[in-house]
Amino acid sequence: MAIQISRKRRASLKGKQYKLRLYTSGYTPRSVRAIRNLKRICEARLHGRYQLLVIDIYQQPGLAQDNQIVATPTLIKEEPLPRRILIGDLSRDDRVLAGLSLAPLTAA
Repeated sequence: MAIQISRKRRASLKGKQYKLRLYTSGYTPRSVRAIRNLKRICEARLHGRYQLLVIDIYQQPGLAQDNQIVATPTLIKEEPLPRRILIGDLSRDDRVLAGLSLAPLTAA
């Protein structure tokens, strides 16, 4: 099921700062892939408008427990609202864009 984002909602998000937290579990291939994929998407679509905090649950287990993280990698979009949670290596650009409330890239 795809998340539909109205044009009005996308327009209201234009120029907003994004606050993102990515929970990882060490330096595993899935964690590295998730970081790389998310940074690529953020630089392409949110250049200069995002704050990304990468949290290794092995180094900071209390943060994972406080936020009820049960699987990694897990991305939490805190701002702009609504809060969204995405789980996985973030390799599906369409799902990441929908989770971030961004319009998919269109072919020219």
